[in-house]
Amino acid sequence: MKRLLTLFVMLCVMGFMAFAGGQSEAQGEKEITIKLGHIRATNHPTHEGALKFAELVKERTDGRITINVFANSQLGGIQEMFTQVNTGDLEMVYGGINTYGFIEGGDAFEITAIPFLYRDYEHMLNALKADFFDPVFEEAEEKTGIKVMNIGGDTAPRGLSANRPIRKPADFEGLKIRTAASEVVIRAMKGLGALPQQIPFSDLYVALKTGTVDAQENGAIVVADNSLYEVQDYYMKTDYIRDIETFYINPEFWNSLSEEDQEIMLNASEEAGQLVTELTNERLDAAYEKLEEEITVIRPPELDLEAVRAELEGTYSDWDGTKWPEGLLEKIRNM
Repeated sequence: MKRLLTLFVMLCVMGFMAFAGGQSEAQGEKEITIKLGHIRATNHPTHEGALKFAELVKERTDGRITINVFANSQLGGIQEMFTQVNTGDLEMVYGGINTYGFIEGGDAFEITAIPFLYRDYEHMLNALKADFFDPVFEEAEEKTGIKVMNIGGDTAPRGLSANRPIRKPADFEGLKIRTAASEVVIRAMKGLGALPQQIPFSDLYVALKTGTVDAQENGAIVVADNSLYEVQDYYMKTDYIRDIETFYINPEFWNSLSEEDQEIMLNASEEAGQLVTELTNERLDAAYEKLEEEITVIRPPELDLEAVRAELEGTYSDWDGTKWPEGLLEKIRNM
């Protein structure tokens, strides 16, 4: 009789556990593991932000959702990871919004890399989160198969170092400048009268030292970390190309999450972006402190950025209504 009673109790317990497990899964309580990849080194603010995001999500789901972070292009370059997100082999990528324009279907986001367009981080962030940008995100998601979950996290903007001071548009005339191999950048430099050239970064120091080029357009942190101040006399704080770290996610995976889990991930990504912004600003402050010890740093208003922007108006008019929706550029300018 005791054995029958024990067996009955065990069956009841097992039945309750199975029922509870079924209920939990139905309520979105299933354990989930997410892979998140990015291209930055482990000492970069982006990596710190990704780890913060993973920590917050795990904490707020009581360990039910685990996010494994793969840094330093362990899962491939940004385009390779985008392909994996599209196929569902990778759930998430953390990278700049500029990179959305690298892939077919995301062409409209080349507007995020236009030189001198965005006045500061807040201008760019507010423009991307404005209602007029919603259809651009929706169309890109449909065409690319990659969803932008959230945008947040300032990155170090690109500036300009040179062997002569640049204060106004006329100072660009004839400037031999090493630039990224980007049509939006090359157009801007040619529009200002400069002579853009492509040189591998590994050869840049020597090219600047020998006068092969007069200038280059990396940010203050790159100039400080790579001692480019040894072969340049001036750094111009143009902040002329900006980027914002962005959480990309597979749309089907996102839609499989409960509303509660989606909310947790959105809030965690917002806090992670704030951390990235704080850490980036700290690194920028240190870089400028170093540069000011070594060379002359020219900042606005001594550097007339409004005059530069005025000089470049109309540079991308042929892309208005073709590469991105008509009038989008003007809406961003007028934010």
